[in-house]
Amino acid sequence: MTETNGKIALVTGGSRGIGRSIAERLAKEGFYVVINYVSNESAAKDVLSAIENAGGKGQIAPFDVSDFDATQKAVEDIVEELGGLHILINNAGITHDTLMLRMKEEDWTNVISVNLNGVFNCTKAVTRIMIKQRYGRIINLTSVVGEMGNSGQTNYAASKAGIIGFTKAAAREMASRSITVNAVSPGFIETDITMALTDEIRKSYIEKIPLGRFGSPKDITGVVAFLTSDEASYITGEVVRVNGGIYT
Repeated sequence: MTETNGKIALVTGGSRGIGRSIAERLAKEGFYVVINYVSNESAAKDVLSAIENAGGKGQIAPFDVSDFDATQKAVEDIVEELGGLHILINNAGITHDTLMLRMKEEDWTNVISVNLNGVFNCTKAVTRIMIKQRYGRIINLTSVVGEMGNSGQTNYAASKAGIIGFTKAAAREMASRSITVNAVSPGFIETDITMALTDEIRKSYIEKIPLGRFGSPKDITGVVAFLTSDEASYITGEVVRVNGGIYT
């Protein structure tokens, strides 16, 4: 049985990929984990079952991070039910990849709404309770694409670059209340998104990565877990790159 540390963590987009890996790792670290999802309840329940089978504790929370009002209400309900919220992992994200020449307005708007607006909506929702607690850890998942750019991903790159600027500004605003805000910038990680790439594209990316492979979700979760810990209490406003050396 995992011994809880009394802290509550919300992981957005926690039903699959990196989000799932983060949720399971934080549960092992003793956090009570709230797993956010939008539509795939079955996948979220699978994550919760895995956490509980490993001795951890948590619950699922369906809401769309791109919906400001729904997000505020969902977080209010979580805080009222559980009595607090100490960790926010802004992980939810989507892609609609295509060359800008062919990109539809909704392809741009949807990606910005989930990836960037979602970070604002969730952070805004937790700020009041974290200030009241005089404690909080906010970790935003950005991307190497937001730092170096990538053809066919102007919308995704813009959203992830925006997260970096948001992280640095929010860190300055919240530091006086013992709230840290950091970002983790994964490179190419083995997830549903990268698994959908053709073999040719995967090979071309791997050739550019000095370590010669895609990363795994666990390569990200260790960094996230560290940033939630007391050992990281003097780190804020940082972007931690986990990309195999493809961008330094």
